[in-house]
Amino acid sequence: MERKLVSVQRVDHLEPIAGADNILKARVMGWDVVVKKGEFSPGDPCVFFELDSLLPESAPWAEFMRPRGFRVKTARLRGVLSQGLALPVSILPGEVPPQGTDVRDVLGVVKYEPVVTDTREVSGPFPGQVPRTDEIRLQSALGVLDELRGHDFYVTTKLDGTSATFFRPLEGGLVACSRNWALTREASHPAWRMAERYKLDTVLPPGFAVQGEVCGPGIQKNRLGLAEVDLFIFSVHDTRSGRVLGHAELVAFCAEHGLRTVPVEHVVTGEAARTFEHGLEHYLKLAQGFYPGTRNRKEGIVVRPLAERHSPTLGGGRLSFKVINNDFLLKDED
Repeated sequence: MERKLVSVQRVDHLEPIAGADNILKARVMGWDVVVKKGEFSPGDPCVFFELDSLLPESAPWAEFMRPRGFRVKTARLRGVLSQGLALPVSILPGEVPPQGTDVRDVLGVVKYEPVVTDTREVSGPFPGQVPRTDEIRLQSALGVLDELRGHDFYVTTKLDGTSATFFRPLEGGLVACSRNWALTREASHPAWRMAERYKLDTVLPPGFAVQGEVCGPGIQKNRLGLAEVDLFIFSVHDTRSGRVLGHAELVAFCAEHGLRTVPVEHVVTGEAARTFEHGLEHYLKLAQGFYPGTRNRKEGIVVRPLAERHSPTLGGGRLSFKVINNDFLLKDED
């Protein structure tokens, strides 16, 4: 499920901030955001902009964001973590739509992308048989916690690199992709280097796609401290049946085909799974920490059931979510 970058939501809670006369801490969905005092009351609708929303430079209501490059980022204001932006619904044209309505296009907001693929390296669109790799953040879909409750699950480290997808169709050659595009073999994106290193054009069975993170020197800031670029798989798709492999199958598939998986931090089963504390604050603590062998803060974690499940909260898509390390967002995010 693609997250709603900008939507109509509700201000669920307001509380004062020590030493601040003009601002309050608000709770919208699972996010804490700082708002102007007097702008909202509990229960009021708002327009909520998620992190990495890039506001239009020409809109008068967005002018106050010019010093920040119009990008919504994590900030700390008077000691309070603010993750998102809540503005009055008066910025919307016409009548206010129902809660949950996506208003991204109405307001001309786009998603911030740190790296734009050179169009000369694009060979075509991202393959439609394979879902894209953008996990939803827990704070935007708290209902997934009730859906996960009582089920066996696992937690993996979210690696700070660049996303890559490799798909071998039933007919034709291997397709290597960035997050949004299929790439030419001449592309500078490291995906093709990984495809060649792991011989994915022959190793990957026809009809299968693998998705992973490419990390190492020259990618982001190599926060894992790797000596060379490498590929870490986090999803395997059988496009013939439309099935995503569960955890045990994924591990077995990667072992059989000589591929590395992303690091697994926790596997929670049985009684431990039934009594696990599925709360936002607990997951935010689990997301903290450092990449092993380094003093570099990890980006966060990804949580999934051991056996693949569909999520009503996520529109029937797979039950899966990420939790970003707030320390990373405040101090290390590019």
